[in-house]
Amino acid sequence: MTSTENPVLEAIRSRRSVRAYLPKEVPGETIREILAAAARTPSGSNIQPWHVAVVTGAPLKALGEELSAKYLAGEVEGREYDYYPRTWREPYLARRRATGWGLYSALGIAKGETARMAAQHARNFRFFDAPAGIFFLLERDMEIGSWLDLGMFIQNIMIAARGFGLHSCPQAAFADFPRLIPQRLGLADNLQLICGMALGYEDPSAPENAFTPERMAPEEFVTYIG
Repeated sequence: MTSTENPVLEAIRSRRSVRAYLPKEVPGETIREILAAAARTPSGSNIQPWHVAVVTGAPLKALGEELSAKYLAGEVEGREYDYYPRTWREPYLARRRATGWGLYSALGIAKGETARMAAQHARNFRFFDAPAGIFFLLERDMEIGSWLDLGMFIQNIMIAARGFGLHSCPQAAFADFPRLIPQRLGLADNLQLICGMALGYEDPSAPENAFTPERMAPEEFVTYIG
């Protein structure tokens, strides 16, 4: 088998963050099968710390409308953790800017069009109109090792989704509402919202889906010893 014939490698290579979806429902059985596969994710001492909430249908629509309206009104709650460094430096700043402006360019949004930028960001909170949204949470006393475990769990969901022709987009934006979202979903107070994910069928006609950010070559980040 060549690398181009390897279905696992193909799933990894074809995974990308899709920001526009078709209005086509994802079967519940498909979502359950994806989550069952992700349940095989390794975790330190097999503690399996992840908690997951899957939202579809009317609850998804209502939550998305509420969150996007609050974001546009400047009523975000503020995050309970720092996703990015507090002080940006190179090469990370350049990579971030290239990705942001690459997406805006695909959408025809020019520098200074702050209202259009805000409207695009607000689409995060509607899961980019995906038919399914997934939230990932950890119990509040979990340490950084469990965050690593959760990252592997989330990645397994995205890769498994490709096997069903689905695309996804992991979204830290939902961390802007760490109290409201768990409250609306009826989740326990001891759960900390980490992020969300859009899941659905890609809209191939959407210009934002034509943008693919550049990736580093292995030679840029790997050191071989021996």
